[in-house]
Amino acid sequence: MNSSSSTLSSSTETLHSFMEAMLINDPYILGWIFAFLFGFFLLFNFNRKREKINGANSTEFGTDSINNTSSGNIAGSTDVIIVGAGVAGSALAYTLAKDGRRVHVIERDLTEQDRIVGELLQPGGYLKLIELGLEDCVNEIDAQRVFGYALYMDGKNTRLSYPLEKFHADVAGRSFHNGRFVQRMREKASSLPNVRMEQGTVTSLVEKKGTVKGVQYKTKDGQELSAFAPLTIVCDGCFSNLRRSLCNPKVEVPSSFVGLILENIDLPHINHGHVILADPSPILFYKISSTEIRCLVDVPGQKVPSISNGELAHYLKTVVAPQVPRELYNSFIAAVDKGNIRTMPNRSMPADPHPTPGALLLGDAFNMRHPLTGGGMTVALSDIVLIRDLLRPLRDLHDSSTLSKYLESFYTLRKPVASTINTLAGALYNVFCASPDKARQEMRNACFDYLSLGGICSQGPIALLSGLNPRPLSLFLHFFAVAIYGVGRLLIPFPSPKRMWLGARLISGASGIIFPIIKSEGVRQMFFPATVPAYYRAPPIH
Repeated sequence: MNSSSSTLSSSTETLHSFMEAMLINDPYILGWIFAFLFGFFLLFNFNRKREKINGANSTEFGTDSINNTSSGNIAGSTDVIIVGAGVAGSALAYTLAKDGRRVHVIERDLTEQDRIVGELLQPGGYLKLIELGLEDCVNEIDAQRVFGYALYMDGKNTRLSYPLEKFHADVAGRSFHNGRFVQRMREKASSLPNVRMEQGTVTSLVEKKGTVKGVQYKTKDGQELSAFAPLTIVCDGCFSNLRRSLCNPKVEVPSSFVGLILENIDLPHINHGHVILADPSPILFYKISSTEIRCLVDVPGQKVPSISNGELAHYLKTVVAPQVPRELYNSFIAAVDKGNIRTMPNRSMPADPHPTPGALLLGDAFNMRHPLTGGGMTVALSDIVLIRDLLRPLRDLHDSSTLSKYLESFYTLRKPVASTINTLAGALYNVFCASPDKARQEMRNACFDYLSLGGICSQGPIALLSGLNPRPLSLFLHFFAVAIYGVGRLLIPFPSPKRMWLGARLISGASGIIFPIIKSEGVRQMFFPATVPAYYRAPPIH
């Protein structure tokens, strides 16, 4: 004990002597020591605060939001999550990644699909494909060039060519197997290092205080994961299970397509789609490869004759086949006998979004029209060009509420193109369907004869159909020009009270077709988008 005390006393004296010597040599030594200790304290305190912030963020994007499931990515490692890798999702992934965004794509099935729609890309859509740098995706899939349409009715036919004179020789429509085209798009997107494409089924959006933070999904192995990003874009197709929280879905099913493939035969008009104005509704033919012709038979209503008991085959042979062009008749019957018959409901849904911070809808999940005119991919690609241009000035996507207000301009800016194609699809389908009503019959006949006149009467409508001139006013004027042309034919040479009444009913019927469609699209947004405040939204300043 005494030994310990004397050692401690000796050490204390030595330390005291050392401190005295230091103070003599440097009188500011205590200041240096104090400054060192104070700096160390500040650094330690700063690190603790940063750890608390990181911990709070990981809680916000972690177990509290996802009910203790595992995380599919690290918060902050992804800029945009894309749900769905069809035409819209794949094109969007490539486009945003090319601009430097880190993109995580989650697709339910990454194998090649066999579909009977999404097989015809209009020239306007091909121009958008070029604008996005994806035009090579139609190469190496045996895609066929399309230069216009041939229209058949009651033994007559007329050819309508796209007005492509002002464009490069490569610009035309393209028809192909949808699955092959989508796979090419996926491969192109996946080739970029900042695109992560994963197979999984998104089960829900992850929301916090009204803002979408990411998604929950199941991998193909059944593992539940979550992914987070400042922006989630939902483009999971016509059967979307996520759209309900992002829009008011008013889905209508006016008809169904019955799909067949005719083999080893050419169409009467090479490199043209064929539309037969049949009874009760149109029939389409177009090539999807060098040896295959796709036939789509429209069946009105929501009920299609049964395939299993032979009702559908009997319907196709007895009702449809007699109205098919004679050059295709034998191949059509052979395709029915072969038995590879597919069906697909035709959906229509106007765009009616809930602007939601952190999320956007795109493609068929957002907006659908009758596929008669083949305008769906053109609308989707046009929307993607708009989104790309709107997002380009933004470096940071994390301010969700500000970003959401800015992106409201997207819903207005897309309207002239999208609403023209949507309205044309709905109006043409209604006009082209057979009807027992005499006024509707006159409108149908007038439409065929108007398009057969040539010049502006054919070039104007086909420019609208092709997506090369998607102007709502032009559509409106041509539609009523058809109606007035029909009335004129009734009143010349001698107007009778009966013919005058039929003419009035024709105008009334035409109005009854187009005005409800325009109303659902939004009159102001469609014809006067510049009067909508969102049209002028500027990008947020950071």
